Amino acid sequence: MSKVGKVPVAIPEGVTIEVGREAFVVAGAHGRLTQTYRPDLIEISVEDGVAVVSRRGDGKRHRAFHGLYRSLLANMVHGVSAKWEKTLLVRGLGYRARLQGSELILDLGYSNPVEYTVPDGIEVEVPNPNEIIVRGIDKQQVGHVAATIRAFRKPIVYSGKGIRYQDEQVIQKAGKLGGATAE
Repeated sequence: MSKVGKVPVAIPEGVTIEVGREAFVVAGAHGRLTQTYRPDLIEISVEDGVAVVSRRGDGKRHRAFHGLYRSLLANMVHGVSAKWEKTLLVRGLGYRARLQGSELILDLGYSNPVEYTVPDGIEVEVPNPNEIIVRGIDKQQVGHVAATIRAFRKPIVYSGKGIRYQDEQVIQKAGKLGGATAE
């Protein structure tokens, strides 16, 4: 039995799960998410405030999709009840972020500021010029938007400048300590 797949998903108050023939829908206070699934490989049952994902066989594909769909279901339940959130930190002299409507404008040491249009379904908050908070109900979309913003200026290992995740540890290199003649 899959370690991930056998754990039932607790359904919080105000969240509903509808299982159809080829898709399941999770609706909650913050929105509604739909995911297609393989009914020939797994079965989803909802009863007494928990959702249980079980597999129809014991083959390799059955085992693989068992844990996958349980994780997707749990992520969707968390997203519609309490949104997913990623925090990015902007480090560097003169590096800053600001929000103008649905445009995130980043000053990252380039000759022109980088403008990023925030996609639908995602909220971006800039509490101070050195911090960006990305929120949304879809975990994959929140992670993708945060990775896209980080890719505009990844952390430089020599100086530490750039955009990094809040919990990311950037190991700094020493650099050249005097050139080839230093002994």
